[in-house]
Amino acid sequence: MGLPETQGSTALLTDHYELTMLGSALADGTGDRPCVFEVFARRLPDGRRYGVVAGTGRVLDAIADFRFTDAEITQLAQTAVVDDATLAWLADYEFSGDIEGYPEGELYFPGSPVLTVRGSFNEAVVLETLILSILNHDSAIASAAARMSSAASNRPIIEMGSRRTQEYSAVAAARAAYLAGFAATSNLEAGRRYGIPTRGTVAHAFMLLHDSEEDAFRAQVEKMGTDTTLLVDTYDITQGIETAVRVAGPELGAIRIDSGDVGVLARKAREQLDSLGARDTRIVVSGDLDEHAIAALRAEPVDAYGVGTSVVTGSGAPTAGMVYKLVEVDGRPVAKRSENKASRGGQKTAFRRHKPTGTALEEVVHSSQVEVELGQYDRALQIPLMRGGQPAEDLPSLDDARERLRHCLVSLPWEGLKLSKGEPAIPTVFLEEEK
Repeated sequence: MGLPETQGSTALLTDHYELTMLGSALADGTGDRPCVFEVFARRLPDGRRYGVVAGTGRVLDAIADFRFTDAEITQLAQTAVVDDATLAWLADYEFSGDIEGYPEGELYFPGSPVLTVRGSFNEAVVLETLILSILNHDSAIASAAARMSSAASNRPIIEMGSRRTQEYSAVAAARAAYLAGFAATSNLEAGRRYGIPTRGTVAHAFMLLHDSEEDAFRAQVEKMGTDTTLLVDTYDITQGIETAVRVAGPELGAIRIDSGDVGVLARKAREQLDSLGARDTRIVVSGDLDEHAIAALRAEPVDAYGVGTSVVTGSGAPTAGMVYKLVEVDGRPVAKRSENKASRGGQKTAFRRHKPTGTALEEVVHSSQVEVELGQYDRALQIPLMRGGQPAEDLPSLDDARERLRHCLVSLPWEGLKLSKGEPAIPTVFLEEEK
């Protein structure tokens, strides 16, 4: 879904300048020309070695809901954004074109044709802001979350960043993080809407509410059972662990450490828990973690991580930097020539070459008008997403996207999974450059 039900139509996510182009194209008759728009990133965020496509499912839902209601038409009329002829056209708007693109969970690189939108200029141009706002946000979150999941080495991560972003983007961020390998979210709306497992424990406010730490622990255990997670660092962590085990017994499910040098504290906590007979009690750490902090904790006795701010802000790269460019008009390639912002004309598609071992070699982008025979280890990347304005059949699910990303990451050269700055994991090759 594009936006929560309470937000109504997605139509006014259109940008003012898109309606300016629409009105002018309607007036001079060029708006009916068949066009192709492409979504791609000219480059990856600084130092990143791969990007993860996320948000495609939300884009398709948002386009299906994209209508200009009476309220929105009235708003546009009262503010004189467009003329009466344009208002009449918008009142009947319904996308009827075709869309192909990379499925969610696929990797992308500079120049990858992540999304291809075909339709008249008029019906495609008004979708630019809607499409980019979703893909840029969700792909940025998923790209950061994938790096964290890789760094965690199969230890589960809980997304808990809702308080660090806008309320609706929090739901989308939870979805993107789950797609990228996170095990659960604390966001209940994301759980309701997308079926994502939800997890959570108490905050320090609950501990401070009670007259003693023991009273707080006892209240939580009596309500939630001994498999709950007790927050042990509100006061003295050593005393907190001793009290937690005394209250819950050695069957205590987990403790959470939310501050301090969590690596050192986790090591000491493991020793103390073992000495108290709580050998199966898990240790969960949280508190300003990112992929680098998680990687630094690999050797420590940490069982799970809670990540908030860094994942919902893209861990330093809050946008994927994708753009939406017109590349074909009436079957004729068109391209922008601006310095440092040039584009390649014509509708394109792509495949990825692999070694016999499955390791990815390069991303090959070529004209969709050229027949390319795929080799035994080549894999086509675009799939049908919409046909005639309707979702294509057998679209991948969110769980399919998780599995796709897992396979994609395994296929990268080992250097491509490094967290240090570097070039893209595999090069993008434009086929015409090979001639």
